[in-house]
Amino acid sequence: MLQILVADGNARDGRARHLAATGRTSAEAYGDILRALAPDVGVTILNPADADAELPRGTGLAGFDGIIVTGSVLHVTDATPAVQRQVALMRDCLAAARPVFGSCWGVQVAAVVAGGRAGRNPRGPEYGFARRIVPTRTGQAHPLLAGRPAAFDAPAMHLDAVIEPPPGCRVLAENGLLAVQAIEIVRGAGVFWGTQYHPELDLDALAAMLRLSSAAVLEAGLCRTREAVEAYAADLDALHADPDGRIDLVWRHGLGPAVIEPRQRRREIANFLEYLVRPRARR
Repeated sequence: MLQILVADGNARDGRARHLAATGRTSAEAYGDILRALAPDVGVTILNPADADAELPRGTGLAGFDGIIVTGSVLHVTDATPAVQRQVALMRDCLAAARPVFGSCWGVQVAAVVAGGRAGRNPRGPEYGFARRIVPTRTGQAHPLLAGRPAAFDAPAMHLDAVIEPPPGCRVLAENGLLAVQAIEIVRGAGVFWGTQYHPELDLDALAAMLRLSSAAVLEAGLCRTREAVEAYAADLDALHADPDGRIDLVWRHGLGPAVIEPRQRRREIANFLEYLVRPRARR
């Protein structure tokens, strides 16, 4: 059985808000997705933002076949203990030669550890979906994006992003708003694959996060009223409940199978398990 450590990027208050809004923490949602993709996966959850966070007794990072770092409401530019502890964890994960995957917050932390820079995207935020993500020439042949078309959309919820990719990394995907939508970072025997978008987000969870971030959505000018944010979120809830029957909403929001169909939406997570974690676990 594969053993995967899922590190929740949120501190206690962020986890509580996410739990209240969606019924699960970010790490719990990732755990459920991992088990749905691969029944032979065992999941351990860690909350590294907390000062008292500990791995199970007798367990070290080397005992896991792979590590996943979730999204977060934190900002890597804030030099708070909750942030610094997660930067240290990412450094330790790569030093332990573990395969690591991260989405949104996770990719920003990895980039900073490797010498890049993350911060507010000067081109603006992506709330709801990152549109027309395009694999780079390198990304077209990279296993992280295996099965992705020439352009695709994906759930996204971020103000910050990787602004300067670290030296020696491979940028795998981009779009009109962001030059780093997917990346590979190699440090010694440690390998990180990550996305700025959220392949783990189901549409109902995305709807809940939009409601939580309604003030930011309004500030960005993406909706004019809270009622408009709620209407958008309600459409996503309806699509989650009946993806085949709500063709009207698929048309209204310009969505395709890459977003609607769960296995396609989660493709990068499945590819991480299949092409990075499993081959290394067999060694």
